[in-house]
Amino acid sequence: MPQRFTYAAVFCAGLSLLSSQPAFAQSRPATGAGPSPLGQELDRLAAAVEPELLQWRRHLHQNPELGNREVETAKYIAERLRSFGLEPRTGVAKTGVVALLKGGRPGGVVALRADMDALPVREENDLPFASKATADWEGQKVGVMHACGHDTHVAILLASARVLSQVKDRLPGTVKFIFQPAEESVPVPERPAGAELMVKEGVMESPKVDAIFGLHVFANVPTGHLTYRSGPFMAAADAFEIIVKGRQTHGSSPWRGVDPIVVGAQIVSALQTIVSRNVDITRLPAIVSVGQFQSGVRNNIIPDSARLVGTIRTFDDEVQKDIHGRVRRIAEGIAAGAGATVTVTIDRGYPVTSNDAALTTRMVPTLERVAPGMVRPSELITGAEDFTYYQRQSPGLFFFLGITPPDQVGKAPSNHSPLFFVDEKALITGVRALSHLAVDYLSGAK
Repeated sequence: MPQRFTYAAVFCAGLSLLSSQPAFAQSRPATGAGPSPLGQELDRLAAAVEPELLQWRRHLHQNPELGNREVETAKYIAERLRSFGLEPRTGVAKTGVVALLKGGRPGGVVALRADMDALPVREENDLPFASKATADWEGQKVGVMHACGHDTHVAILLASARVLSQVKDRLPGTVKFIFQPAEESVPVPERPAGAELMVKEGVMESPKVDAIFGLHVFANVPTGHLTYRSGPFMAAADAFEIIVKGRQTHGSSPWRGVDPIVVGAQIVSALQTIVSRNVDITRLPAIVSVGQFQSGVRNNIIPDSARLVGTIRTFDDEVQKDIHGRVRRIAEGIAAGAGATVTVTIDRGYPVTSNDAALTTRMVPTLERVAPGMVRPSELITGAEDFTYYQRQSPGLFFFLGITPPDQVGKAPSNHSPLFFVDEKALITGVRALSHLAVDYLSGAK
């Protein structure tokens, strides 16, 4: 059987934005009227919860857990939510936590999401709360670190729940808080997982969610800046594996065998023509990359097989389907022409993360009031995120929160680095953004 492989969501830092420090702004309703008393109260409550926000984040950072293993993280979240007067439901999609806040006035339903899992990365930061945790991951003992900032997401959403629960009597509708496991994915036997499994278990129903918001901290975006994109934002990310079966022979007599290395090399070269000659890159880009080429054990033996592993990144479902077909046809055609055979396996990862255009247009003014002068459209991001599973159930808006000091932008370690660093001054902006988005959306819901 072909050797299977795992997929993990990855991010790339490549946004260049103006640098400045975050600033508080008076909130006002989405209609553009003057400051609202409720908006002012949200800001006051957010400022008051900041010490606990930092405490929660540091505790979570020091105690990370891998996907589907966030047992203590879930307990910690549930305890905090109960202290806010909420009744969390645990064990959702294995270790997820969901809580409902019912407002004192009738209205719609909005969801706010945070992911909880850490990565198999050994931390190299010199912090008093640095992670020393280890765990078993696919048969290896690994360090565990919140190298993508999910600890900050959980802390931000906890603080948002605290803020919104204190104004629930004036809240026109319901807020659903979703704490999700396994965004970074899990080994193949454990799938589906993360957002996909949360959706399968009905997290977007009972009550049905009208709109969902989520954020992700992002390195090399200045502290407190917010970036977003309407429509396709983050790529679908699929992994492929091609096993080429040839016929082994001595290196001095290549005509007596079928060389899988030569066949594999031809496949690698031909795969590059998919994007360069078959994808309309004036509309949306795509990527086909081979990241592994494994074959042979000696200089004078032509082996009987070769293994190619790579990634496919797309921003459109039809383009994704077309590329999958071309990968198969190219590999099979080249192999057949050389007398070899191939097995092609394409492991679908996360679909395209695409922000609802109408919702984005409606809610960007809220982001601009939260972070005036620090909100910018983003370039397309070829990293992936499983927030898309929620967006395929209800309109959704996903955005980035910058966490890099301005003088370090362009130089800071990226997400997933063992040196990934979060400027905690940004976190309060995240709390205000989620809180104001929830209230502004519900206040304008029909």
